[in-house]
Amino acid sequence: MSTGKTLLGLLLSALLPAGAATAAVSNTIVYCSEASPESFNPQIASSGPSFVASSQTLYNRLVDFNKSDNLPVPSLATEWKISPDGKTYTFTLRQGVKFNSNKYFKPTRDFNADDVIFSVMRQKDANNPYHNVSQANYEYFNDVGLDKLITDVKKIDDYHVQFTLSEPNAAFLADWGMDFASILSAEYADAMLKKGTPERVDTQPIGTGPYALQEYKVDSLIRYVANPNYWNGEVPTKHLIFSITPNVQTRLAKLQKNECQIIPAPGPVQFDAIKANKDLTLHTVDGLSVGYLAFNTDKKPFDNVLVRQALNYAVDKKSIINAVFMGTGTVANSPIPPTMMGYNKNLKDYSYDPEKAKALLKQAGLEKGFDTDLWSMPVQRPYNPNSRRIAEMIQADWAKVGVNAKIVTFEWGEYLSGMRKGEHSSALFGWMSDNGDPDNFADTLLGCGSIESGSNAARWCDKQYDALTRKAKLTSDPAARAKLYQQAQEIFYQQAPWIPLANGKTFFATRSNVTGYSVSLSGSDFSKAKLN
Repeated sequence: MSTGKTLLGLLLSALLPAGAATAAVSNTIVYCSEASPESFNPQIASSGPSFVASSQTLYNRLVDFNKSDNLPVPSLATEWKISPDGKTYTFTLRQGVKFNSNKYFKPTRDFNADDVIFSVMRQKDANNPYHNVSQANYEYFNDVGLDKLITDVKKIDDYHVQFTLSEPNAAFLADWGMDFASILSAEYADAMLKKGTPERVDTQPIGTGPYALQEYKVDSLIRYVANPNYWNGEVPTKHLIFSITPNVQTRLAKLQKNECQIIPAPGPVQFDAIKANKDLTLHTVDGLSVGYLAFNTDKKPFDNVLVRQALNYAVDKKSIINAVFMGTGTVANSPIPPTMMGYNKNLKDYSYDPEKAKALLKQAGLEKGFDTDLWSMPVQRPYNPNSRRIAEMIQADWAKVGVNAKIVTFEWGEYLSGMRKGEHSSALFGWMSDNGDPDNFADTLLGCGSIESGSNAARWCDKQYDALTRKAKLTSDPAARAKLYQQAQEIFYQQAPWIPLANGKTFFATRSNVTGYSVSLSGSDFSKAKLN
């Protein structure tokens, strides 16, 4: 037996039930995930690792996205009708869909309209008994404006649900393919409420997805078992294990030793080693993403546009791309990715000009510079494969113009929580498209309404910018929408709430005998993954 198989057997014998390890090599896939999930309820999570562990494994949504053009396609809804005024959406629901069960609850019925209504109203209605369970913050639901946009949602019958909107919204359908729109079981929620344990809905989840949760050990592992009744076809691999491995070097070492068979976000410096190993395969997906540094415009001196412009001029973005991305990314100049509808191809960018930066700082009364903090992400993402290195390069660039930046970092959950609260002065962050719509970037990341929920890390509110992106949401004609987003990007450039850094591709690596696993706009799909 090879060393790799021996190590895999030892790992699986510890993770699987007694007697399961012998069959584990062909019956189990181990995924080395980047971080522990914030929650197993994607309604109240906000990070990629959380969504992979919850919405993309345990749940489904009303719509999915076509892998070729990123347009909405049926999932738990088989079809939908939109009224001529664009304010009423009627979804026809899929019949015969089974929920998973756990030791606390066994469903007595299939998925139906009650589950859709519960999943919406928990997030929308402050008086819903589940609204405040788990100290929930429905960041995504509120950021895309559904709390105000949806005026009514009603059950027509068990398999038809109708939404009424306050106004037309061009992104509404695509919103229902996003992770936060996962459909939870209303029957399970009712049962746990009666038992006085409503938090179990979030910690011991029940969904309609390809896998069910078996066990979670914080910062160690998550174990799943295949859903034997999955509506979208047989799940070929019975056991799925997440081995929580934040360190990028450790993830690759585990892949090389066959201790895991799939890893997300390998670093560019690892690509050659992966390609040189006949037992490994490197995969790439063209992504819709942007990595950036957000200035907290609530804090001095970043409330001053001259300072923000100065520090944009102070950063050598091309050197960052060359040193960190190594050909896997391009310099970003906008909150909207270049391949997305609405991107302004004529938008200016800040050149690398330290002397211009010094002149602007002097104009702002800060010719002697200042001290600040610079938050660095503890995880690797496609839009930021090495946050510490990027932070160090920005730190060095800023030092040349008299700005002394102290690099700080936290555990991922604490990082996200602190940033939502505005505790940072400047922070590295980024975004990957949830639904293929420019509103998911332009408004979610920079809209005035996104400050309270926390996804607007710059805490920047420009009324003119906000009016343009709001009008774009009301506009159904793609060309007219694109012009509005292009105008908004001009304001973004002038006001400089960010330093846009990079548009990156999504990479993952697998053992060469893994087939069926895919990554797309919908996220990670384990439902067809298997070992050959």
